Amino acid sequence: QVQLVESGGGLAQAGGSLRLSCAASGRTFRSYTMAWFRQGPGKEREFVAAIMWTGGRTYYADSVKGRFTVSRDADKNTVYLQMNSLKPDDTAVYYCAAGRTDGDRLFRQYEYDYWGRGTQVTVSS
Repeated sequence: QVQLVESGGGLAQAGGSLRLSCAASGRTFRSYTMAWFRQGPGKEREFVAAIMWTGGRTYYADSVKGRFTVSRDADKNTVYLQMNSLKPDDTAVYYCAAGRTDGDRLFRQYEYDYWGRGTQVTVSS
């Protein structure tokens, strides 16, 4: 049974940092893309960042480029999202996702087969 479990969310001040973790289990993810999506209050779920499990190529939404960094630790089967210079607009539930996707498709949530339950990030001004 595939499980993605997010952790590391919480409350931060504007300009601060948080690191989210996504512990993956239940299968090998070598051919998968691992992604982070978020859904803010009253907003649709949106792509944040992604990393190819094999090769480590990364992708970012324009809104987080230069502030967020996605990485993975193959030994721990864990994906991370380091979030720096946080803004109130970053307030959202952050979801980890896994899917066999690449190219332009990896930005679309429907390309992902497995999802975590999410972790809340709240940024105060």
